[in-house]
Amino acid sequence: MVDENTYVLGLDAGNTVIKAVLFDLHGRQIAMHALDGQSSTPQPGHVERDLNELWDNAQQAIKGCIENANIKPSQIAAIGCAGHGNGLYLLDRQDEPLVGIQSLDTRAAGHAEELRTANGAALHALCLQEPWPSQTPVLLAWIKANRPDLYQKAGTLLLCKDFMTFKLTGERVSDISDMSGCGLTRMPECVYDEDLLSLYGLSDARQLLPRLIRPTDVAGRISEVAAELTGLVAGTPVIGGYFDVVASAIGSGVVNPGEASIIAGTWSINQVFSDAPVVDRSMFMASGFAPGRFVNIEASATSAANLEWYVREFIERGEHHDDPFGYCNDRIAETTPAADDPYFHPFLYGSGQGADYRAGFYGLAGWHSEGHLLRALFEGVLFEHRRHIEVLQSTGVQFDTATLSGGGARSPVWPQMFADCLGVPIAVADARETGALGAAIGAGVGSGLFASYEEAVSAMTDIRRTYQPDSAMKAFYDRRYQTYLNLTEAMKAFWSTWASSN
Repeated sequence: MVDENTYVLGLDAGNTVIKAVLFDLHGRQIAMHALDGQSSTPQPGHVERDLNELWDNAQQAIKGCIENANIKPSQIAAIGCAGHGNGLYLLDRQDEPLVGIQSLDTRAAGHAEELRTANGAALHALCLQEPWPSQTPVLLAWIKANRPDLYQKAGTLLLCKDFMTFKLTGERVSDISDMSGCGLTRMPECVYDEDLLSLYGLSDARQLLPRLIRPTDVAGRISEVAAELTGLVAGTPVIGGYFDVVASAIGSGVVNPGEASIIAGTWSINQVFSDAPVVDRSMFMASGFAPGRFVNIEASATSAANLEWYVREFIERGEHHDDPFGYCNDRIAETTPAADDPYFHPFLYGSGQGADYRAGFYGLAGWHSEGHLLRALFEGVLFEHRRHIEVLQSTGVQFDTATLSGGGARSPVWPQMFADCLGVPIAVADARETGALGAAIGAGVGSGLFASYEEAVSAMTDIRRTYQPDSAMKAFYDRRYQTYLNLTEAMKAFWSTWASSN
């Protein structure tokens, strides 16, 4: 029987916002507190976080959440953390923050290409992914080659959520979902491997890797110092936590083999669960989070981050800052789709197809309005999701329905566009904060409140609405999708020339 006075806390740290969300054991959100973080771009292509600010924000988010919930902190049975995958969060040898690099960073694009050319096939054979610019080991190898002063000071390699776990517990630890997701474990065993490190040029980096555990293992317990700073109770267990895309899938109710999760967030995440990882070089990556539990992933930084940019640069500076995303959805709803609508490439932060890809609107005419621009942006993001899904399908992965989560799922128009374009029913999770809920579900399993993932997901998740595809709109999107792909191909030479001249 569920204890109505027991709660689990989920922390979710993305590339910008950190959220602390409290849930009861039915998955109901009791309270939330979120803070925006500040990224810096000290040089073109460099995207970094101040780790002290990240920890300050985490403290405030936890404190605010507990205060908003009006509960006793002792009622929180366990805590789970989720955070954006890849990037690089280094501590020095005195356990002080050294550098925080986010997963939007492209400084190591050239280094990634060199590694791919030299060792791509051998790396894929071990970790089921090839080098890419903001992949954790690629960034570490770039630091070693270009910032040897930092490399010599490095003591521990962590990922985003691991840094929060460290500050909460004092434990230097990571989990297999994050470490397999960043290409630092041999697959499918999900263990560190000396040969793998050697292929990255990091034979001397083994001592930097933290203790490796499963997501539901207890990583440590809230320290006295962290308790004083956050309002949590010292001794409360903190589990290993999750790569945020895995947490978001679990929080949306997706956990069993054959189930699909689409996340329209900062990144375009398209993933299907399986009992063994897909082995195919055309697929972006596979991540494991438990024995016989894997996620096959196609992804790039081409999703709702494009809308966030548009809102930040154009809407919030005007008179619609009270509900800028609502304003965007209203403009799209007023616009009737037409064959001569403009196109948009959602490559503000590059593309997995090439770091030199850039965003752009195409085919604009004098009769087009802001609604047409926004519809093109929504559609461009949608088409990149579809392209990723077609890569997954080419490896033999199949699904009949998918669950949509992330900021894009909150739009009243985007989920229907997904259903129409993909031609499958799209379910939208009831929970808004699926990443935090997934981490909280793991905390419930890890602390023994639930016997299994299935039991926890059944108790704590639900579907808010399912969108059925419109066959007429499917044909409309099929035509425009092919033109979009042709446009991408036609722009490659320009992007390459433009990049080489800058």
